[in-house]
Amino acid sequence: MHRKKGFLYELNKNKMMFLMLAPTLLFFFINSYVPMIGIYFAFTRFDFDGGLFGSPFVGLHNFQFLWKSGTLWTLTRNTVAYNLAFIVCLNAAAIFVAILLSEIHGKLFKKITQSLMFLPYFISFVLLNAIAYNMFNYDTGFVNTTLKSLDRNPIDIYNTPTAWIFLLVIFYVWKNLGYTMVIYLATITGISDEYYEAAKIDGANIFQRVWYITVPMLKPTFVILLLFALGSIMKGQFDLFYQLIGNNGILYNTTDILDTYVFRSLKVTFDIGMATAAGLFQSIFGFVLIMTVNYLIRKSNEEYALF
Repeated sequence: MHRKKGFLYELNKNKMMFLMLAPTLLFFFINSYVPMIGIYFAFTRFDFDGGLFGSPFVGLHNFQFLWKSGTLWTLTRNTVAYNLAFIVCLNAAAIFVAILLSEIHGKLFKKITQSLMFLPYFISFVLLNAIAYNMFNYDTGFVNTTLKSLDRNPIDIYNTPTAWIFLLVIFYVWKNLGYTMVIYLATITGISDEYYEAAKIDGANIFQRVWYITVPMLKPTFVILLLFALGSIMKGQFDLFYQLIGNNGILYNTTDILDTYVFRSLKVTFDIGMATAAGLFQSIFGFVLIMTVNYLIRKSNEEYALF
C-alpha cells in the first residue's frame, strides 16, 4: 500500500512552479481575501469615530431592515430575473448566429460580418447610454421624432418602467452577442468534418445536420458558459443598469438591482452597514447557487461540471 504524498512533497518537487504561482496567489490574497474583513460592517451601525471594530454591533438588524422593507425581495427578484434573461437570450442568439455563420462559405463576407458583430463589445457603457438617450429622448429622440413625423403620439420611454424590461435585455444582447458568438463559432470550427460527411451520405439535410450534430456538440461549451454566468448572477450588470437608468427613481421598482442599490446607499446616504449587508447577501446567494447547479450537473454528467 503506497502512502499518499502530501503538500510539502509537492512543494519541494515543484518549487519553480509554485514560485511562478506565488504572485497570483498574493494578488488574490491582498485584493480578494484581506478585504473580506469588511464583512463585519454588515453587522454594525458604522460610526466614523469608532471605525470598523469600534462601531456599535447591531447583529442582523441591517438584514431585517432590508427584508421587512421589501427592498431585499425586489432587488433579488430583479437581479436574478434580469440575469436569467441575459443568459438565455444571449446564448440562444449566439448559438443561432454562430450556426448561421458556420454555414456561410464566403470567407470575406464571414469576416466582415464577424467584425461588425464584434464591434459593439468594445463600445463603452457611457456611449451606450448616449445611444439610448438619442433614441428614446421624449423631445428629440429618434423614436419620437419618427412617430411625430407619422402623426403619432410620442412615447415617454424614460417614464415607462415596463419598456426597460425589454430594452435592457436587448441592449445587453446587442453588446455581447459578437463576443459570445465567437466562442461558439470556435467550437463549431473544431467539430470534425467526418460527422457531417457521414450524415450527408445517410441523406441528412442541413437542418438535420445542425440539430443532430452541431447542437449536441455545443452542449459542453454552453454548460461551461452557463456555470460561469451563474457564478456571477447576483452581481448583475452594474455598468449597464447605472448608465441606462441612472437616478431615475420612477424605474427603480422594475430595474433596480443589488449592485445599483449598494452603490446608491454609499453615494447618497453613506450607509456602509446596509450596503455591506446587501453585498454579503449577494455573495452568499451566488455561492449557494453555483454550488447547487454544479452539483446537479455533476450528478447528470460529471464531465460537464467545473469541479
